[in-house]
Amino acid sequence: MTRIFSGVRPTGHLTLGDYLGALRGWADEEQHRAEALFCVVDLHALTVDHDPARVRRLSRQAVTLLLAVGLDPRRCTLFVQSHVAEHTRLAYLMECVADDDEMLRLARYREKAESARARGGSVRLSLLTCPVLMAADILAYGTEEVPVDEDQAQHLELTRNLATRFNQRYGRTFVVPKATRPVVGVRVRDLQDPTSAMGTSHARGAGVVHLLDEAEAVREKVMGAVADAGPDLVYDPAGRPGTANLLDVLAACGGGDPEKLAGAYDSYGALKKDTAEAVVELLRPVRERHAELVADPGYVDSVLRDGAGRAREMARPRVDAAYRGVGLLPVG
Repeated sequence: MTRIFSGVRPTGHLTLGDYLGALRGWADEEQHRAEALFCVVDLHALTVDHDPARVRRLSRQAVTLLLAVGLDPRRCTLFVQSHVAEHTRLAYLMECVADDDEMLRLARYREKAESARARGGSVRLSLLTCPVLMAADILAYGTEEVPVDEDQAQHLELTRNLATRFNQRYGRTFVVPKATRPVVGVRVRDLQDPTSAMGTSHARGAGVVHLLDEAEAVREKVMGAVADAGPDLVYDPAGRPGTANLLDVLAACGGGDPEKLAGAYDSYGALKKDTAEAVVELLRPVRERHAELVADPGYVDSVLRDGAGRAREMARPRVDAAYRGVGLLPVG
């Protein structure tokens, strides 16, 4: 089977956007069609100022939610990045293959560094090298496919370049992965700012629905969503992004077509009400399953232990081969 790798960063509470944009596809399709590894990439959370207790709490919450949305440890490998030492072992070798100029050209680092300098501050060195760790995450497993959105394409291209360069210098060691489009439902936008994606960076925003929000909180956020003025309720993502976002969410929850749904409504209030209820019902089983898993921490621990063990078995031979390839003495 094709091997794929996907990860989620424990830097905020997972959202409806995460679920409809990626997690549902992981559970419904990707774990069934491929040899899939799903990782909570907790080391990536250390590239910015952070509260250690919060990182631990969000890492465990992320694992529990991935199980709650339907990832099955019998069908996929679910683990935490820091539990598998091969990630950091390989990351250093990738740093020795990467050039500083290609790292400095990466858009994410430039944007965050410029923003920090404008405030009179700086960013951590790990933010610059984070894409190399990301490459190690992928290459350690012989990953063939990486589902990526457009905003991640630059980092995957770096991964491909590093794999090719290493193979040319030290002998063929790594699979050069290819980008694939994620098995996605919809790219959900922020309910208060439909020009931006719904993401964990707006952790306290009224426009972000979190997977663990209570039903009344979900209803309040959806009913307060920005809608666009106009005589008719139409699906027009460019001209009326707020309305289109609501229609996209409603369609994704029920499997409908947003353009056809637009014709079924003559008021924004009715659209918001139906969307709110659809989201509540979509997330209800996730919240219920999450509560069951929280009450059984031993099971979650066993999933992480078994997942890390399988991941190490997959990664270690390739990383050991890379160490030999660059000229390091094997352990006696």
